[in-house]
Amino acid sequence: MTQTCRPQTCRHCQAPLTRRFLDLGYAPPSNAYLAPEALNAPEMTWPLRLSVCGTCFLVQTEDFTAAEALFDAEYAYFSSTSKSWLDHAARYAAMVTARFGLTAASHVIEVAANDGYLLRNFVAAGIPCLGVEPTASTAAVAEAQGIPVRRAFFGQAMAEGLVAEGLAADLVAGNNVYAHVPDINDFTRGLATVLKPEGVITLEFPHLMRLIEFCQFDTVYHEHFSYLSLGTTERIFAAAGLRIFDVQELPTHGGSLRVYGCRMGASHPQSPAVAALLAEEQARGMNSLSGYESFQPRADAVKNGFLRFLLQAKAEGKTVAAYGAAAKGNTLLNYAGVKPDLLPFVCDAAPSKQGKLMPGSHIPILPPEALNSSPPDYVVILPWNIAAEVRAQLAPLAAQGTRFVTAVPELVVS
Repeated sequence: MTQTCRPQTCRHCQAPLTRRFLDLGYAPPSNAYLAPEALNAPEMTWPLRLSVCGTCFLVQTEDFTAAEALFDAEYAYFSSTSKSWLDHAARYAAMVTARFGLTAASHVIEVAANDGYLLRNFVAAGIPCLGVEPTASTAAVAEAQGIPVRRAFFGQAMAEGLVAEGLAADLVAGNNVYAHVPDINDFTRGLATVLKPEGVITLEFPHLMRLIEFCQFDTVYHEHFSYLSLGTTERIFAAAGLRIFDVQELPTHGGSLRVYGCRMGASHPQSPAVAALLAEEQARGMNSLSGYESFQPRADAVKNGFLRFLLQAKAEGKTVAAYGAAAKGNTLLNYAGVKPDLLPFVCDAAPSKQGKLMPGSHIPILPPEALNSSPPDYVVILPWNIAAEVRAQLAPLAAQGTRFVTAVPELVVS
């Protein structure tokens, strides 16, 4: 049974929330990496709990933190760190340019442009673009590539200002941002406002149906305010005067959706894929509270299996390290209560994280070269969504006997 939660209202439809979906205890923000000297100061943690709306079936965090505290000037996530994600962005840019006939006369806006990983493809193609990015650390990297950036949070007021400047969009892209906005209604109205009459919106976000199917509880963190199905997204879009005319299922992040939206009166024809996926969600119980029950015990089982592995490895005298100081890794480690005694260090390719400590667990983050000096018996790949890419990078370790481990959706040692 889903549990009763504290009084709260749905961030979309304002219905009272009475059902708990998941409780992961207390944790710091998953991207709040610590400098070593910060260990002398208190570390803030907040409850990490999700509720499900019985009216529109939006799954959402209980709000204890503000977006400004989560996405600050020291934000450490840089999209360009992952080659597979760069390739994904390049393929997307080529596809939408061809599909929607984007030219030098078009205008592309990306909301949450991060370090320019996507818009640099449009710059290279000579298509005018604008990034919206509130985190100074990533915005500076994008600007250094010649990408104009507005350092702000996106919403309806900002969209109105952009339109007044003559910066309405033929294409608005948002990759892995829709789940990150606390006021999802204002954000969606902003999308509608900044769009030209025949313009197109594409949003990519993890699919709630796949999160449930594959027990991807580690993708839950404070920075994710909402967890979305296609049906709920369609409701939110409609309330803002938008409609979804196409959808694609993507393998990214363990199973994501790319939805294509436009204004209600635009001429874009409806793809059969929309009705087909809505029907699948209906069949899987996504439109009834029963589809959200029993998730907590499944998450507990994954956590317990991971802990048993680490404890057994230590008892056998095996060495264990981890790769990928990812947000999802922080959720898993903090929920499981893992500390450096069980996992001495994590390696990561991002210079912005190296030399720091994982939030909550305080596990040191080292450059990948640290694995070469003394190859461990096991490497836990925390960002399991790019496990194939990581295994390829660390192939020399495998040749020396190192085995790779992923914990979600179940423990796999290969």
